[in-house]
Amino acid sequence: MYEDGLPPLRDVISRYELNARKSLGQNFLTDLNLTGKIARSANGLGGSSLKDSIIYEVGPGPGALTRALLMNGAHKVFAVEMDPRCIEALAQVKKTYPGRLDVIQGDALKIDEQKLIGDTGGRPVKIIANLPYNVGTALLVKWLTLKEWLPWYSSLTLMFQKEVGMRIIAEPRTKAYGRLSVLGQYRSEAKIMFDVPARAFIPAPKVTSCIVSLTPREERPDIPKQEILEKVVSAAFNQRRKMLRTSLKALGQDPLPCLEAANIEQTSRAEELTVADFCRLAKSYE
Repeated sequence: MYEDGLPPLRDVISRYELNARKSLGQNFLTDLNLTGKIARSANGLGGSSLKDSIIYEVGPGPGALTRALLMNGAHKVFAVEMDPRCIEALAQVKKTYPGRLDVIQGDALKIDEQKLIGDTGGRPVKIIANLPYNVGTALLVKWLTLKEWLPWYSSLTLMFQKEVGMRIIAEPRTKAYGRLSVLGQYRSEAKIMFDVPARAFIPAPKVTSCIVSLTPREERPDIPKQEILEKVVSAAFNQRRKMLRTSLKALGQDPLPCLEAANIEQTSRAEELTVADFCRLAKSYE
C-alpha cells in the first residue's frame, strides 16, 4: 500500500488485466515517485499552484498520475479515458478521494473541455497528462489552435516521446525545427522539464519520453492571426528543401512582395526562419 492507501500500480494492472493496447497508444506508468515529480513540476506554472487548480488529465490508464495529482493536493481532477477497463480500475481511486475525481469515458480529441469542466469557481485549470503516444501531437495542436486566446487553461504539463518534445522546442537551422516548433513557440513559452526513461512504463517503449511544460503567451496586436500563420508555415514546410520564393507559391499568389515586405531573402528556406520571421511574413501576407 502507498500513502493514499491504494495498492501498487502493478497490482492494479494485474487485477484488471490491463495489458497495454497499441491501438490506444498505451504505455502505463507504475512509479508514483515519478508521477509525483510530474505533478510537482506543474506547481506554479501559469502563475497558479496545484492546490488552487482544477486539473484536466487525458489517458489516466490505471491512475498513476491521477493518484499523484490528488496526493499532491490538486483541488479536483477531470480525467478522460477511452478504455473501459481503466474506468473500472479508476473507480477505487475515485472512492478514496470523494468529490475530487471525475472520470469520463470518451475521446479527448472530440471533447469540449470547457463544457465538461463547467463552472470553475474562478479556479485556474491546468492540463497535466501522460498523453497516449498516438494522439499526443494532435491534442497539443488542438489546445494551441483555439480561436479564443488566452485559452481556458493556465498551463500545459505533458509527456511526449522525446523526439516530439525536441520538435516543440527546436531552434531554426536544426533538423527537428518545423511546423510544431513554430506553433508551440508562437503560442507559448515551452521547455523540456526532464526525461522519463523507458523502464518507467509497462510495457517499456523503445524510446525515451520527456515532460514538456508550455505556458501560454498573451496575444499581441502586432502578430498575425493564428490561422494565417499556420497557413504560411504549412506552405513553407511542406516543401522545406525549396527556397521560399518557390514553396510559398502554394499560397496562391506571388510570394516575392510578401517576402520583401517582411525583409526576408527570397532564397531562404523554411528551416532558416525564426518564429519572429514567420510572424512578420504571415503579417505581410495577411
